[in-house]
Amino acid sequence: MRSYPANSPEAAARIVALALVADGHVSLIEIDTLQRQDIACRLGLSAEAFREVLHGLCEDLLVQSPMVWNDTARIDPRLIGDLLDEVDDPGLCTELIHLCRTVVEADAHVADGEALMLSTAFVHWHRRLSSPTGATRPSTRAA
Repeated sequence: MRSYPANSPEAAARIVALALVADGHVSLIEIDTLQRQDIACRLGLSAEAFREVLHGLCEDLLVQSPMVWNDTARIDPRLIGDLLDEVDDPGLCTELIHLCRTVVEADAHVADGEALMLSTAFVHWHRRLSSPTGATRPSTRAA
């Protein structure tokens, strides 16, 4: 799995991309929501750079965690946790939860894989950010 600098736009975009593929497919409604909400720009990336992150994630998932991509596709929660570890800025974590929910709920259906991804992110970041070392960690994200 490729890695990105902590709290980088690419690391953040990969979390949103993970929400996009968590149910085994990316719907046109989700793509439209990405564009309409200008999510790539909000993360500090061009639309093309976001697509590159999404493409890279899909390649990595196919190599790292081969699975059948269908409505019951599941991404290993440990793998999700590893990707979530690249983001530890509290404000960015909060924004990513919001953006992921926006994308996941765009089609008015939250599949099991999407729910698992969102709950894993929420629990992972809540534990990490509520710990004494996580709560006082300074932000490394550019303003």
